[in-house]
Amino acid sequence: MQTPNSLRGMVTSPHHLASQAGLDVLKDGGTAIEAVVATAAALAAVYPHMTGLGGDGFWVISYPNGKTIAIDACGRLARNATLDLYAQAGHSIIPWRGGLAANTVAGTVSGWEAALKESAGHQPNLPLERLLRDAIHYASTGRVVSESEAGLLKSKQAELSGDPTFRATCLPGDAPWVEGSIQTSPFLAATLRSLVQHGLRSFYEGDLAKGMAADLEVAGSPLRLDDFLTHQAEVKAPLEVQTSLGTLYNMAPPTQGAASLLILALEDRLPHHDGPETFEHLHGLIEATKQAFRYRNREIDGRSTAEADIRALLADQNALDGMAARISMTEAFPWTEETQWGDTTWMGAIDSNGVAVSMIQSLYFEFGSGVMLPQSGLFWQNRGSSFRLKPSGWNCLLPGSKPFHTLNPAAARLNDGRTMVYGTMGGEGQPQTQAAIFSRYTRYGVPLQEAICRPRWLLGRTWGEESTSLKLEPGFAPEVVQALHKAGHVIEELPSLSSVMGHAGAIVRHSNGRFEGATDPRSDGAVAAW
Repeated sequence: MQTPNSLRGMVTSPHHLASQAGLDVLKDGGTAIEAVVATAAALAAVYPHMTGLGGDGFWVISYPNGKTIAIDACGRLARNATLDLYAQAGHSIIPWRGGLAANTVAGTVSGWEAALKESAGHQPNLPLERLLRDAIHYASTGRVVSESEAGLLKSKQAELSGDPTFRATCLPGDAPWVEGSIQTSPFLAATLRSLVQHGLRSFYEGDLAKGMAADLEVAGSPLRLDDFLTHQAEVKAPLEVQTSLGTLYNMAPPTQGAASLLILALEDRLPHHDGPETFEHLHGLIEATKQAFRYRNREIDGRSTAEADIRALLADQNALDGMAARISMTEAFPWTEETQWGDTTWMGAIDSNGVAVSMIQSLYFEFGSGVMLPQSGLFWQNRGSSFRLKPSGWNCLLPGSKPFHTLNPAAARLNDGRTMVYGTMGGEGQPQTQAAIFSRYTRYGVPLQEAICRPRWLLGRTWGEESTSLKLEPGFAPEVVQALHKAGHVIEELPSLSSVMGHAGAIVRHSNGRFEGATDPRSDGAVAAW
């Protein structure tokens, strides 16, 4: 459980080969931004069930001069994705798999492009060929199938076998790839080489974009080339909130970054005790989560007003005090709210100049919509499945709008001069795991790696379950669990190191230049340090 330390740079991600790809870029003189692009590309090759070029991505980048920016690389709903389209297909909700689920543009590559433009001026940029080198190698010459990928292919085989390219590639002869087998992705390798040759913008213009649009149309998706041509990532200010520990940053709507900040802002206003994992620590964060999620479930989506409203709330100390005052420190607020799912990869890097990157990208469900594009080898996301088939209201189906996102990369500038980037996969669990790690490490002094390894909790649904109970991993003190029961929490026990709790990671840069990093034993990840 030792926390790795170094002095020249650090990368962490949920797969060890991807972390190493990012570190090698730092060693070649690249920035943390360039290292994260290399890490993200490598993850697409070695961890394809969790992430890929066919999904969305979000960035928070903190510079040593105090500047912090965010990049919103979220794709919009297809113009042809209308209420009539789904009604004529006989759907009262958007399906989770298949062509009609593949209804939003993939924004990830546009996020890479925007981030690399931001990287210019901090150090000489490495060529794109160098940044995508390892991803191309793993896709073309082979990588080892992980336990999590093999397990998901087996458990989700029935719902993923409808797409002919997916079935022929990943389920050959109705036999899913098995753990430890060596697999290649030649079409993905060709796509990456095409990006090197023609530039990242070619993902949305030119022959590559035309081929993807054609494949999506054949699969039954409402996306067309015009949707690709008009897509752009947005560079903007992150959300931020002031706490007694420092300034915390996260993504603006349509992501749930607001919930992550609200949880910690409310927790900052509650009574604190001598150590972590007390009843007061857990109960306070869980009840803060309920307040944050109630706001999120009604106010955070792709509407233009959502961002202005949450920025105003986070800056209003009286309003935050009022939300915190609604929390009882003795009784649990009844919880029946519907929640969000999602699989994701978070990655972070900090370089020797102090540029710190928190980045998250996702296909939403494992393997996204289950649509695999034959010409490009990409799995296409199903993020747009979260839209409601309603003409108005929260996350309603409006062609050209952005879907609600569970993704949210976190960062912090602490009062003592430390810079922290942290995050996790896990849909509903993302803000809760962020709160657990941050509070353990910053408030109670738990070592960074231990803060991630310790047992975690999750309020709300998990994959395939409708239960909104409080899930606990084993390891909490019996008297704490008993006190949670007594307060009215409905508790469900999970196994140790459950994948349901997500794959977290964190890196901290101290004011003296020391780095410390952590990765999640629930993942295949590693900290790569220099």
